[in-house]
Amino acid sequence: MTLTILGCYAATPRTMTNPTAQLLEMKGRMFLIDCGEGTQVQLRKHKLKFSRINHIFISHLHGDHFYGLIGLISTFALLGRKTDLHVYGPKGIKEITLLQLKLSNSWTSYNLYFHELESEESVVVFEDDKVRVTTIPLRHRVYTNGYLFEEKAGERKLNIEAVENYEIDLCYYRKIKWGGDITLDDGRTIPNEELTFDPLPAKSYAFCSDTVYTEAIVPIIKNVDVLYHESTFLESEVQYCEKTMHCTAMQAATIAKKANAGQLILGHFSTRYDSIERFKTEARTIFENSEIADDGKVFEF
Repeated sequence: MTLTILGCYAATPRTMTNPTAQLLEMKGRMFLIDCGEGTQVQLRKHKLKFSRINHIFISHLHGDHFYGLIGLISTFALLGRKTDLHVYGPKGIKEITLLQLKLSNSWTSYNLYFHELESEESVVVFEDDKVRVTTIPLRHRVYTNGYLFEEKAGERKLNIEAVENYEIDLCYYRKIKWGGDITLDDGRTIPNEELTFDPLPAKSYAFCSDTVYTEAIVPIIKNVDVLYHESTFLESEVQYCEKTMHCTAMQAATIAKKANAGQLILGHFSTRYDSIERFKTEARTIFENSEIADDGKVFEF
């Protein structure tokens, strides 16, 4: 599981900072999470194969989280893309995107599917044989969702020595990998645990931006391996949180602790601060395994 931070700052883009966008690679899939202004430039800058992006998840319709979407969609068309593209986001994302394509007479060369979200409850929005994506309802000034990405358990690993010892034919290997027991010609049944090793533990990643402090998300992200949580302010500016519907680094750390997260990544920093290291220092007073995002930073899990 690899996470590339394309942008992690709040509000407007600046010369050295970019608004929210992330690329998550999980089980061979590449998911784009939010698409702030300049996202396609960041994808090119960091030499990421963005043609592999087939699913884009937008948290909410504030510009610093989706103004880069129309540009990326248009670039895909200019590059002759043929693969389907799926966009998940709040109701209205389809209207605002298609209006721009219509008025610029810039229709796509590929199928563009919108999955508009309205539910106030957590729902599964994407699922295949390897990954499940679930919404995390957040509390912001407009309808907003975070997203929980979960790997599904993979195949078990063959214990080749044991399989060969029982002289099991190759045609049964697939059944064994998927947990099946094997009955030998002499009638003996060999339990699967004698023939395989456990698969690697399935990983999970939760993206939570933007939101005011809310413990309602804790049950949804309980025991998540990695939590990205917005931390727009430091505790010294906590008075701005309720008005702007954002969080402090300390509040994000509190959520991580209550959720028993494996690791916390802080982001969505206000550009009022001279050093984002202060966010990590503050969060670690509550949750030790806290790190900070930064534009271009890559996390390997």
